[in-house]
Amino acid sequence: MAEISTADGVVRGRRGRHVVRWRSIPYAAAPVGELRFRAPQPVQPWQGVRDATEFGFAAMQHRSGARIGPRTIQPTAEDCLTLNVVAPAEPSSAPRPVMVFIHGGAYLIGTSALSLYSGTRLATLGDVVVVSINYRLGAFGYVDFSEFSTPERPFDSNLGLRDQVAALEWVQRNIAAFGGDPDNVTIFGESAGAHAVLSLLATPAAAGLFHRGIAQSAPADWGISAEQARLFARTCIEKLGATPENAAKVLGEASANDIRKAVESRLGKWSHQYPGTFAASPVVDGDYLPEAPIDAIVNGTAHPLPLIIGTNRNEATLFARFDDTLPTTEERMCAVLTGSEGAESRIAAAYPGYPAPKTAVRAGGDFVFWRPSLEVMAGHSRYAPTYAYRFDFAPRAVRLAGFGATHALDLIPVFGGVNSAVGRVLTAAGGRKGFLAVQREFQDNWLAFARTGSPLPSWPAYSEQHRVTRVIDSPPRLEVDPEKSKRLAWEGVRVPAVS
Repeated sequence: MAEISTADGVVRGRRGRHVVRWRSIPYAAAPVGELRFRAPQPVQPWQGVRDATEFGFAAMQHRSGARIGPRTIQPTAEDCLTLNVVAPAEPSSAPRPVMVFIHGGAYLIGTSALSLYSGTRLATLGDVVVVSINYRLGAFGYVDFSEFSTPERPFDSNLGLRDQVAALEWVQRNIAAFGGDPDNVTIFGESAGAHAVLSLLATPAAAGLFHRGIAQSAPADWGISAEQARLFARTCIEKLGATPENAAKVLGEASANDIRKAVESRLGKWSHQYPGTFAASPVVDGDYLPEAPIDAIVNGTAHPLPLIIGTNRNEATLFARFDDTLPTTEERMCAVLTGSEGAESRIAAAYPGYPAPKTAVRAGGDFVFWRPSLEVMAGHSRYAPTYAYRFDFAPRAVRLAGFGATHALDLIPVFGGVNSAVGRVLTAAGGRKGFLAVQREFQDNWLAFARTGSPLPSWPAYSEQHRVTRVIDSPPRLEVDPEKSKRLAWEGVRVPAVS
């Protein structure tokens, strides 16, 4: 066992052969009772030793989203504001770089307890301290009910984003006790977690809490206006059977599961009514989040910190098979392109075969992930070192199944999972050697970036003049302005306005 004194009390972790793990350490008070829908509050210090050898609760979500094994689903609860720490077992003469992972899941599902996210391989290979966090999701983290506040029952906005800031504040206060360097913190995330990285770049309260970021497959222009957020919250209140007059009372007294189900039922209708938008995302409230993250980055008002950002070549194939919320059909692509003059003809010219189903899927993934990430690459590179990539590799079985380098596949090599049970299944038909090479490419660059703020010297910075992009494949390569015709076709295309 390993005991560490934090600012809130002593925590006991579990020592393994190569690493020491601490699980479900609270970084904020449980957001329950009077603290439901409130900004995170300080942890109440404890006496004695707190056991931190087992995972606690995942954030409230549909139970299928908290699956952490073939037969294991993590319990969910509002009491979820915890984080995990993994550190090399061997002592170090100098503080270690810190990598803080923010999981994805559309701001609706996911948990830091997923074994893939353990961080053990990154910690041992890179001699770093890895932190993974939970934050409030869905109804409790990304729906703005502040319009229904009363003096007796106030509600705050951007709760999930505030939770992430509170977790980074915990890191600043406590990570030195775990051997980490609070002056060398890299945040990294995938999908919604990547959008969280960009949101933190645009959040004034996050200034000084981290020093560089990595955004993997970010839906970079997610985020809704305060008016859009109010519109969505009102539909959720209606679904709960409440009125504006008694909404505060209902929100305070309804069961967490009833609130969750009401919001999730409205989310599906919203995404079909307003294709390309996502209601459960950070709110540009003019206060905690003054600008949409993509606007802050392009305008130069975001924190000017080094950034790695990229997407996967075949982002949408996973969604086309299992989830209909992305615009992966001709009908839904037409809906998202109607607000941009001439866009449909440009896309048809740039994507040969469009609107055939496979081509529409590719275009839909590019619309959601690659198109806005290109804006971030160009915009952020004007103010801070920016490194762009595209992930192209897929093992043979994944290609034969029609997925290619699909969404979230990159998580396996980033966390060193090619030789895990999942990695072995994916490479059973071949491709293990290539996947291992891709794993080295990801990890060597991610760890170099965490140590120094730059990836390996073989990866030059991105600029609008040259647009040099690292193509992560086996073997890797550099491309200048990859798929330029498609990039130009997307210029000026924006998510349709909600009215």
